[in-house]
Amino acid sequence: MPGHRKLGRPTDQRKAMLKGLVTSLLQHGRIETTEARAKEVREFAEKLITIAVRECDNFTSKNVIVSVPVLDSKGRKMLKTVTSKNGNKYEVVEREKKEVLKTVDAPSRLAARRLVMNWVYRVKDEKGKSISLTNKLFDEIAPKYKDKKGGYTRIYKLAPRRGDGAEMVVLELV
Repeated sequence: MPGHRKLGRPTDQRKAMLKGLVTSLLQHGRIETTEARAKEVREFAEKLITIAVRECDNFTSKNVIVSVPVLDSKGRKMLKTVTSKNGNKYEVVEREKKEVLKTVDAPSRLAARRLVMNWVYRVKDEKGKSISLTNKLFDEIAPKYKDKKGGYTRIYKLAPRRGDGAEMVVLELV
């Protein structure tokens, strides 16, 4: 008996379909699909959430000096005129150095984040702005399930699909 369902597709198509479904599940919190697909997606999603829960608090904070642009009262960047060695004049953004508190991942958390990035696609919101599902998983979803040992998803059965009669289900995060 194989370790997973083949879903009637070649390996590359099957992996792409499962990655897309896992991405949608993490982005929206619920998806509607067939029962066989939902059972496969549930395995991958629960493994990713387990990895994120395990590495949820594995980071440190550190003060870092960063260079940021100086802004005027309207929020625009301030420019200053600079002369180069050969006498050309050009404008550059005026910058100042600030000390900022940044979070630094431990090596095992970084490895976990990279593993998750292999299983989710890059997505954009309605406005076209890029969303990091890896950050969402580690910062929002994982802390919610910190005290839970598993069973992060739930499957509800729906009516059979018109046309081919496939069993339809809703897969959602609990």
